[in-house]
Amino acid sequence: MDKFPISIGLGSASKKSPEQDIEKILTEADDSMYQDKLSNSSSHKKKMIQVLLDVLSSKSQENQEHILRMSRLAKKMGNRIGLSSFELNKLNLLATLHDIGKVSLPQEILLKKGELTSEEFEKVRAHSRRGYHIASVSDEFARVSEEILSHHEHWDGGGYPRGLAGEEITVLARIIAIIDAYEVMVHERPYSDKKSKEEALKEIQNCAGTQFDPELAEKFTTIMKEEE
Repeated sequence: MDKFPISIGLGSASKKSPEQDIEKILTEADDSMYQDKLSNSSSHKKKMIQVLLDVLSSKSQENQEHILRMSRLAKKMGNRIGLSSFELNKLNLLATLHDIGKVSLPQEILLKKGELTSEEFEKVRAHSRRGYHIASVSDEFARVSEEILSHHEHWDGGGYPRGLAGEEITVLARIIAIIDAYEVMVHERPYSDKKSKEEALKEIQNCAGTQFDPELAEKFTTIMKEEE
């Protein structure tokens, strides 16, 4: 008799006080179960996304090591600010997929040394919208599509693609923006020299309140200094 693979999605939530609404607790447990299912799914669409990530890795420096470092820092940051397990799972997924839209960019742009032309820069800016559309075609990844779209928005409204500001930007996108910027600075790229940890953290602090959420920037700086 043929064997059929079976998978189980598990989720839990606890009611810790009589005042808590049981319906909200059940919803939280359901969300946790759904996220567990997404994280462990072996669906065709997930495999398709992995293919795209492999292509991106082959044509740029968005490699698996970069993603793992992003995920590690995201977990530290998420735990520090008290994210739920559901949100931590979303943040980890975002760390993996945040730049998936770059798969459509030519390798000569991704690896170009020196300043981009205005036309090339506009193509790079479009990657967050492309990533949004890639993630949106799958229920498995649609939960982070808004964050993929927004992770280049700035706290002061000067980012792209929509010019969102402050808390209009989701907290997960604000977190990934800081972590991604730090990661780019401390690892050499074709278009920029590698900075020391101290230089990168100073840059994060200098951009707090303009590019980055000032409170999150302060928390991230504290976390990284604790590792010294």
